[in-house]
Amino acid sequence: MPFDVHEFPDISRMDRAATRRSRRLVAIWLFTVAGMILVMIALGGATRLTGSGLSIMEWAPLMGALPPSSDTEWNRLFALYQKIPQYALVNDGFGLDGFKHIFWLEWTHRLWGRLIGVVFLLPMLWLGATGRIERRLLPRLALLFVLGGLQGAIGWFMVASGFLPEATAVSPYRLVIHLVLALMLYAAIVWTGLSALYPVRFGKLDYPALRRLTGVCLGMVSLTILAGGFTAGLHAGLTYNTFPLMDGRLVPDGYASLTPFVRNLTENVAAVQFDHRILATLTLIMVSVLVALVWRSNLPKSLSIALAAAVACQYALGIATLLLVVPVSVATLHQGGAVILLTVVLIVMHHASGGSSPRKTEAASQ
Repeated sequence: MPFDVHEFPDISRMDRAATRRSRRLVAIWLFTVAGMILVMIALGGATRLTGSGLSIMEWAPLMGALPPSSDTEWNRLFALYQKIPQYALVNDGFGLDGFKHIFWLEWTHRLWGRLIGVVFLLPMLWLGATGRIERRLLPRLALLFVLGGLQGAIGWFMVASGFLPEATAVSPYRLVIHLVLALMLYAAIVWTGLSALYPVRFGKLDYPALRRLTGVCLGMVSLTILAGGFTAGLHAGLTYNTFPLMDGRLVPDGYASLTPFVRNLTENVAAVQFDHRILATLTLIMVSVLVALVWRSNLPKSLSIALAAAVACQYALGIATLLLVVPVSVATLHQGGAVILLTVVLIVMHHASGGSSPRKTEAASQ
């Protein structure tokens, strides 16, 4: 005789409750990983701003997790660092103590990356083995883990560019590749966590126009971050430290000084900073329109408030970073603020795409 769950409503409710608990557990795990990636991105910004990223000249994925334990090892690592152009051209004579200062920040950055891998892999294996992760998510999560490992390799590919003759910093192009992959991993993990909590019903969109505008805003935020990567890679924030004009001009002199023209977009300090300013301003305008539409919709008002706060703080931090000539603390907050703004836009998009609210989820399961 076939089993009918309707004859045993208590068992059915128990199954639904267990499913909800599993979803919450998976979401908490993914949001924890995403939070760690956010910290990782901020640490990466700090290592770049302090010139710490080139202090470790060896890529040792396993043994590199152990810090130097003797004076002999410290001196060996310092001797390696003294061979690269950054030491000779920027830090000549700052001694072993100065080397230790930049070493520890880069070591912490790399150790944090290893910890992210552990926090992702071990819970994934346990949650998968106990059936708490939906089978459809397993291939995606496995791919994200592989991409996370690839991110470590790309990080070393980026760092190695700073060891080239006459180089005192890493290649802006490799820096941007490293940053973009980190943001893609972050966004995918945040979206998967949101979907674990509140499944998206793409076939039944409640706010199609709002979702389209959110997509535009997501693209604008992403482009602005991309431009910010080149601004950071070229140290373009150390020049034209006035706002809103650049040396008294709206469009800086020499904007198109390189040929072919496309090189100006990634290699010309004046053009790169100008483009970042323009994209940031357009993002502010578009997100402000989105704030108004979210406020007028049936979505939670807290989303509108969070959007407004995130975009306003990020724009203000950008101006402060420029006017103060890129202090490490403010610039690091600016980089972290970009990720927070991206996060809020993703949350709005998830809601506008049919992601169930807690109330809808409870009603649908009864």
